[in-house]
Amino acid sequence: MIDKKRNSILFSILGLALLFMFILDISLGSVTIPFKEVFTSLTGGEASKSTWEYIIINYRLPKAITAVLVGVGLAISGLLMQTLFRNPLAGPDVLGLSSGAILAVAVVILGAGLLPSFLQSILVSSYTLVLASTLGSTAVLLLVLLVAQRLRNTMAILIVGLMFGSFTSAIVGVLTYFSSAEQLQKFTFWSLGSLGNLSWSSIAILAVCVGLGLLLSAASIKPLNALLLGENYAKSMGLNYTRVRLIIIFATSILAGSITAFAGPIAFIGLAVPHIAKLTFQTSNHAVLYWSTFFYGGIIMLFCDIASQLPGLDTTLPINAITSIIGAPVVIYLLMKKRNFQ
Repeated sequence: MIDKKRNSILFSILGLALLFMFILDISLGSVTIPFKEVFTSLTGGEASKSTWEYIIINYRLPKAITAVLVGVGLAISGLLMQTLFRNPLAGPDVLGLSSGAILAVAVVILGAGLLPSFLQSILVSSYTLVLASTLGSTAVLLLVLLVAQRLRNTMAILIVGLMFGSFTSAIVGVLTYFSSAEQLQKFTFWSLGSLGNLSWSSIAILAVCVGLGLLLSAASIKPLNALLLGENYAKSMGLNYTRVRLIIIFATSILAGSITAFAGPIAFIGLAVPHIAKLTFQTSNHAVLYWSTFFYGGIIMLFCDIASQLPGLDTTLPINAITSIIGAPVVIYLLMKKRNFQ
């Protein structure tokens, strides 16, 4: 009873924190907009300045929504992978989905130099990069699903994902060696991740993909609790282990693949947020961990987006760098504070 009351209070705090960070993210930037104006604009009213209204609706609101979708999606996919593989170091990229996306984008950007100049401008566009990233992730997904059907050992799937990541890194390294400075710069900028520059139609597609992945994840909460005690115990409880494993892999693939396609590869969130949720709520029950990870993912991603904007300046730092700089020390501190964490 005490735990339920405590969890209810914590969830209320996290919900309010998510709302606060969402409005704060829209308010801060190169042009600071008062909270009241942001709230008025978001609730259907008009801001006192037309420029503020334009900035909120066309730039900051899409970016804040993208931050929430990315944070939630990567955090939940990280939770799924850590439970499935029973490995605290597993993340959404453990299946090689991000590696497949990176390889496809590298082929488009770095391989464009082999084509005539007029084709390069057509090939290297934002839509082409999203399409290439999606195809790369999908190809790896199909490979992983095929391997999952052939291999009974879950750890073998993990090793296949890691090996595929090493393989793609090697190919990207070869492409990098033969690329020009301009091509390397474009590829580097993409690999650093970005939450901005997404149209409303792109956000809608991303929201549908993330929503589908979250629904599949929520439907797997009870099987995830059974998997904590081991594969054999889960089977003894009547769990269809093969089907559940495929659903979890498919959900992770949708979440990580779609996010990488639209926002680029973003580090730390999927690996660290589940640990923060576990340490805060001190439970292994996925009915609690699912929602705590959900809220923490959105809050931390919004915080990283705010930190990357450097309020008052025109400079925006790469979101991928901010997630790692802020996240890694926090996780190390939490793990050292809770020494018996498993």
